[in-house]
Amino acid sequence: MAQAQPITNSTSLAPKAKSKKRAREDDGGSRKRKKSAFEQEDLDLDLDAGLNKKIALLDSMLLADHLAQKTRRFGTDLKPVELSALDISPNAIKDSSSFSEPRSLENLPAFLEAHAKNPKALGDAPKENGSPHTIIVTGAGLRAAELARSVRQYQSKKVTVGKLFAKHIKIEDAKKFLESHRTGVAVGTPVRLNDLVDSGTLKLDKLERLVVDASHIDQKKRGIMDMKETMIPLARWLCRAECKERYTDPERPLQLLFY
Repeated sequence: MAQAQPITNSTSLAPKAKSKKRAREDDGGSRKRKKSAFEQEDLDLDLDAGLNKKIALLDSMLLADHLAQKTRRFGTDLKPVELSALDISPNAIKDSSSFSEPRSLENLPAFLEAHAKNPKALGDAPKENGSPHTIIVTGAGLRAAELARSVRQYQSKKVTVGKLFAKHIKIEDAKKFLESHRTGVAVGTPVRLNDLVDSGTLKLDKLERLVVDASHIDQKKRGIMDMKETMIPLARWLCRAECKERYTDPERPLQLLFY
């Protein structure tokens, strides 16, 4: 009677797979762990400069997608049709990713001039009071005051930089200012800007460019698009009919820029 052959453990004949750690050691540790989304996001934030450096790299398509994501994140109490009304087409956004300087206060005038057909005209203003050619929108009054100081070079005896934000400036005072001053460049916050347009004192028919102060972040790493109390009012401001219908109008174009 034939003897039974001993059972061979096939697994003992196969070479053992290298552990991930051993594999990394064998290749000199060249394979690095992929950074998580949160880690990459932190790398984009420069707290010392107060900047989210990622914004400067986004083209029109990516900015439109970024806006849509933020609107849906913070607009959970809005109906789908209301959210759709707050969408911005990529064609509406002027691509400014070629501007290579940091998006700092000091470089804001250079940014404006880089996207103006006639940079010298930034220091001028339409004849009608309260009709700026440029509006810079930001999230808070203190930041708006800093922005207003950074564009002071466009102010003269006849033309005043408009300060259209709530910090220490009552809305009635802002209305009186617009009614009595020629304004070329104005700086404001979304809610105040909307209120002034609704009042009829801030006129948008001569507006040539809307600039969103998008790269700035505070010490809590938050920008204008990172908080519900600023993102939703911003979306509503950008989607006003007077603005939205002109973003892609070749006859009366309105530039939408993200700084």
